[in-house]
Amino acid sequence: MPSIQLPPEDRRLSPHTGWTRPHWEAVADGLLAAVQKFAGPGHALINLPGPRPSISGTRSDGLEGFARTFLLAAFRVAGAGGDDPHGLLPWYAEGLAAGTRTPTAERDLTGRDPVSWLAIGDRNQAMVEAASIALALRLTRPWLWDRLDEQVRERTRAWLADALHHTPVDNNWWLFPFTVGAFLAETGSLAEVGLDHDGPARAAVERGLAKIEQWYLGDGWYTDGRPRAFDHYNGWAFHLYPVLHAHLAGDRELLDTYGGRLAAHLDGYARTFGADGAPMHQGRSLTYRFAAATPLWAGALTGHTPLAPGATRRLASGTLRYFLDRGSLQPDGLLSLGWFGPHPPVIQSYSGPASPYWASKGFLGLLLPPDHPVWTEPEEAAPVERGDAVLPLTRPGWLIQSTAADGLVRLHNHGSDDQPADEVLPDDPLYARLGYSTVTGPRHDGPPDNHFGLVVGGELSERGRIRPLGAGDGWAASAHHPRIGGTELPGVTVTSLVLASGADEIHAHLVTGAAPGTEVRHSGWAVAGDAVETWTDGPRAGAAADPEGARLTSVLQRVEGYTAAEASRLLAGTAFGPAGALPALTGRTGSGPSLFVSVARLSRSATRSFDGLQVRTDGALIRVVWPDGSEHEALLDPDAPTIRRKD
Repeated sequence: MPSIQLPPEDRRLSPHTGWTRPHWEAVADGLLAAVQKFAGPGHALINLPGPRPSISGTRSDGLEGFARTFLLAAFRVAGAGGDDPHGLLPWYAEGLAAGTRTPTAERDLTGRDPVSWLAIGDRNQAMVEAASIALALRLTRPWLWDRLDEQVRERTRAWLADALHHTPVDNNWWLFPFTVGAFLAETGSLAEVGLDHDGPARAAVERGLAKIEQWYLGDGWYTDGRPRAFDHYNGWAFHLYPVLHAHLAGDRELLDTYGGRLAAHLDGYARTFGADGAPMHQGRSLTYRFAAATPLWAGALTGHTPLAPGATRRLASGTLRYFLDRGSLQPDGLLSLGWFGPHPPVIQSYSGPASPYWASKGFLGLLLPPDHPVWTEPEEAAPVERGDAVLPLTRPGWLIQSTAADGLVRLHNHGSDDQPADEVLPDDPLYARLGYSTVTGPRHDGPPDNHFGLVVGGELSERGRIRPLGAGDGWAASAHHPRIGGTELPGVTVTSLVLASGADEIHAHLVTGAAPGTEVRHSGWAVAGDAVETWTDGPRAGAAADPEGARLTSVLQRVEGYTAAEASRLLAGTAFGPAGALPALTGRTGSGPSLFVSVARLSRSATRSFDGLQVRTDGALIRVVWPDGSEHEALLDPDAPTIRRKD
């Protein structure tokens, strides 16, 4: 790892990862040291190099560089009880003083002010960064805020206060003025910007909690503004800000509410990490990487978690190591925009060179003192390592399938589409697929992976808005009206079902309302690595990544309705490697409702067959006998599928 000096591994205390608290501290120190040389005058703006600026522009990106790394510095110093051997807080204090100056205080040779921060406005990026600055100031108050010159404090309050009087994006963004308000209410009044303990600051806190309540669905799951937008923002936004505020404020009533929700969320979320530490590759802002550990730490910090202390550290340290061991740090020590290394397809338009530093949230665990059990107890096995499991998450409409032998976790998606309520957007590869995993990424160009579609006029239909039909013991189901060019195919419905056991998956799709002879295409898992191979064997097609090394195999076999199987190499890989390959099946609809059934497997095994698995169909009825002798019987009704399991 560039510019990071790590202590020796401790396999006694951390038998799974080898990492302990000193490793986290060393990584935090290395990340902070690497960014400092890119700071501008007075350290107010940290302009990191990158392939392109965000849509908000370079001044906003510089503020982002300051705010997100300041949050990391706050975790580091507050977690050390104010010990600051690297002088982080004085360094960032200079940035506060410079960034909040009147914009005309200093200009460069072009006549532009090179120092001061952008003003916070409606739905602008400065509002997001204000929350990180406010939280960092709250965490380090005894060592930074309380020692600042009063003029700097007044200017900082005034700049932050604009977050209370402007409108955020109508999603998790409501928690940004919430976070600013929580800090300002705690630090006293400032009459000239209209702040007092009962004024706009407290109103922003109350408003933020009220706003997110409309998106809480139960069992620890929020949808992010849109009707069915589920992803990591549940953990690093919706759960983090309310529960951390309640913890810092000592508000037991709030903590009981939001801590209870966090614990419920973690019960399923902890099962989405692979044995190698990989978080689920699904949803936007994946370049935040090990921010995925944030809710794990939040649960331990507040005492609201179903996880043992050693399991929390094992998952969090595994995630940090996962990315650092795979090239997420560039030679100059900076986090790249991407997944392992740079990977443009996973980057959103709002992301700039400093955006990856919201990975700083993943260092929340440093707020736990060194003698906390999460640091002192031996690591315990992650949920994925304790045995095979298939877990339904009914609120997001997911089925989580994991296998202990290879440490893989798969997410079967029958509920998350990120579609707005009042318009139709093209399918987003990071939301609309039938499946995601800890070892695969979606294909961003060409025919999609993990997709079932109809081919009309040479175009493959999109999934569009998903209607969940339930999730239960080993199954999840949904329906959608396929779209081409944003328009639904008239009268056509696809009802989809996944059944899972061990590493095996049964996928069934019932097509109603389509013209006879309409072509359908179903694709499996897209594997990627440094090298790939493909094969076709009668009813079966498959692909393998890195076949000479840590083989990852994707197999897809037709059972009912399909007439051909094929496997192809991709023109470009995925976030997991430069070379990719994908199996797929094709068939055609009949004169009435048409059932298409396939068997799939994603695993580290080289086995291509499905020995011991029996699948029979009778009309819309599907009977499955799994290799372990358990059974599923499913009637794929378009309105209310019936699924029964027998062990």
